Amino acid sequence: LHPDSFEYCVIEVNPRVSRSSALASKATGYPIAKVAAKIALGYHLDEIKNAITGKTYASFEPALDYCVVKIPRLPFDKFITAKRTLTTQMKATGEVMSICTNFEGALMKAIRSLEQH
Repeated sequence: LHPDSFEYCVIEVNPRVSRSSALASKATGYPIAKVAAKIALGYHLDEIKNAITGKTYASFEPALDYCVVKIPRLPFDKFITAKRTLTTQMKATGEVMSICTNFEGALMKAIRSLEQH
């Protein structure tokens, strides 16, 4: 950012849609992958209509009144000989997502959804 002219330069952009992006799309209803694809084609955020509302545009940030929690399913009960040490290697065989009006409720729902007794 140039202090006098407020010009800025983008140094790097890494366009990708990850599993976390998919969670964010599910949680908010905001189509991240679709919007990213249109931006890659040259559209601006104020040109991409929200398919759900039909009125707002992709530049409009959705307001949320709920909390979403995602917890990985680590099946150590099924793979008894597997090391239980968590490292950078992925060991989850799935995940659960829960929604509630507060963090405690969302966390408790997610833990119950894991079905681990």
